[in-house]
Amino acid sequence: MPKPVTEEEVDRFLQNKLNMQLATIDGEGYPMIQPVWFIYDKNANKIFTGTQKTTRKVQSIRKNPDKVYFSIDDENFPYKGVKGRASAAISEDVQKNLQVIEKINLKYLGTLEHPLAKTLLDNARNGVEVVIELTPKYFSAWDFGKAM
Repeated sequence: MPKPVTEEEVDRFLQNKLNMQLATIDGEGYPMIQPVWFIYDKNANKIFTGTQKTTRKVQSIRKNPDKVYFSIDDENFPYKGVKGRASAAISEDVQKNLQVIEKINLKYLGTLEHPLAKTLLDNARNGVEVVIELTPKYFSAWDFGKAM
C-alpha cells in the first residue's frame, strides 16, 4: 500500500489540469457524473467550477446541495488522485463569477484570448454562466508512486 498523502501533496495535486468528475443526484434519485474544469482555492478550502445556469447539474445541486461527490485522478501510472464529498452552492454574482471563470480559463487554455474563453466570459458577463462552489466535507487521496 502507498504511504499516506500529505496535505501539501494534495494541495499541489489540485493545481493540475485534469478534469474533475462531479457527481450529483438527478431528479429521479440517480447519480449523475459530469467532467468539468475546476480551480482549487487552498486558502478558502473550496473547489470552483463554472457551468451554464440551466444545466442539470445546477438543477440537481439546487435540490440536493449536500449530496455532491467529486473525483480528480490521474489515469497515468503512478496513479494518484483526490476524491470526496462536498456541499455545493451556486453563485450568480457576475463579478465574482467573472474572476473565477477567468482563472479557470487561464489554467486550462493558458489565455483569455482563446475563442472558448471569450465565449465563457461573455456568458458569465450576461449571467448565463454561473459558478459552482464546492466545500469539501470529506476527502481521501492516493498516490501509488509513494509505494515504490
